[in-house]
Amino acid sequence: MEILLQKSLFGHHEIFNTLKNLYLNKKFPNKIILSGEKGIGKCTLAYHVINYILSLNEDHNYDTKDYKINSENKSFKLIKNKSNPNFNLIDVEDGKKNIDINQIRDLISNLNKSSFNTNTRFVLIDNINLLNLNSVNALLKVIEEPNDNINFILINSNKRVLPTLKSRCINFKMSLSQNQVIEIANKIINQDIYDLVNKELINYYTTPGQLLRVLKISEEFEIDVKNLSLENFLSLIIKNKLYKKDKKLIELTYSFIEIYFRNKVNIKNIEILSFYTFFLKKIINTKIYNLDEESIFMEFEDRILNG
Repeated sequence: MEILLQKSLFGHHEIFNTLKNLYLNKKFPNKIILSGEKGIGKCTLAYHVINYILSLNEDHNYDTKDYKINSENKSFKLIKNKSNPNFNLIDVEDGKKNIDINQIRDLISNLNKSSFNTNTRFVLIDNINLLNLNSVNALLKVIEEPNDNINFILINSNKRVLPTLKSRCINFKMSLSQNQVIEIANKIINQDIYDLVNKELINYYTTPGQLLRVLKISEEFEIDVKNLSLENFLSLIIKNKLYKKDKKLIELTYSFIEIYFRNKVNIKNIEILSFYTFFLKKIINTKIYNLDEESIFMEFEDRILNG
């Protein structure tokens, strides 16, 4: 599981300040859901809030003026090295498609141990939509009556979450305008994204994380994303089965398929509308039932890109 290392928080300052003030006024909710599109900055915000709180009484504490984590801070270093006793991260393990019950059992066992100090403790659970039913039920037992100073921050990429879990948390919805997305991406890469990525791959539904993913893929597989159209980009990914070499490309490919149809859909074009409905349903079913992605991608290529 990768530990996020983005030390600057670009955007979402309002939610950060809300959570900061709640903590200072001793009203910080101990069960939070941060929800928004994948790549919008939910985990980054969570890490910044966590570092702000854990570093309050430490040297090199959080910079609230510029919204920055100090790389010399003790809590940051421990989280980076996966050795902070006051921080637990739960996410899908490599090679698996769900967060299984053993991960939650290990978490509960860890939380029942005495903390090494009196600091607030945090549990960050990413991709909560990938908790299976047994995992959710096990989590509910500890989340309903958490031990003193234990706070849960759950990350949801606008997916369906079981009502039994959602109803026990305060939900903070995160969003960005397209201008904010571009501005944040430019600040992270210190360059104009339009100089690097084709405009067709930058759309209203894009997030900063998605854009950075496109750039990383372009470097990793030597793809000229500046001069590739959306259609050619999809064709290249599917034809060369790049999604099998990089699992994070699967979600990106789904996203670009949906964008492709949104660009093509016309209420007068019944055929395109029916294809859009057909593939949207197949994408949803593939995700829900953990089906193989290859068949849907190849069918999209055969019926749409080569049709």
